[in-house]
Amino acid sequence: MSDALPMLGGVTIQRMDNVAIVVDDLDAAIAFFTALGMEQEGRAQIEGAFADLTVGIEGIRSEIAMMRTPDGHSKLELTAYHAPAAIPANPRDTPPNTLGLHRVMFAVDDIHATIARLRPHGAELLGEVARYEDMFLLCYLRGPAGIIVALAEQIN
Repeated sequence: MSDALPMLGGVTIQRMDNVAIVVDDLDAAIAFFTALGMEQEGRAQIEGAFADLTVGIEGIRSEIAMMRTPDGHSKLELTAYHAPAAIPANPRDTPPNTLGLHRVMFAVDDIHATIARLRPHGAELLGEVARYEDMFLLCYLRGPAGIIVALAEQIN
């Protein structure tokens, strides 16, 4: 058996680096994800020709914060656009079955304590905490900029 990475059409994916989330209040989003248990890895101003060319929008001025999970394997890039202004989703609080990025899920050790820590940062449950068989407690909640964050606590 080979240790080579799987190939598809000649392209090898090395890893998923991060998921970017556009927010309107960067400080509030950092506070929310810090309360969830993520660590801020860095914060930077992004602008210039490379940003315009990469994103395909002229005149970008944004600020990003990179948030890392405690295990160091997953990251969120929180992005606040100063120019041009971010375009609000319509409607802002889309339901979970809306096309596009659905949600970001995190494994937690205590789902009820996590929800309690996130409520002061604006988190609202979409439904309630539900049990999936004898394996998980699960819930969806709405976080910064209307994004849906799912939590999963393993119970076996």
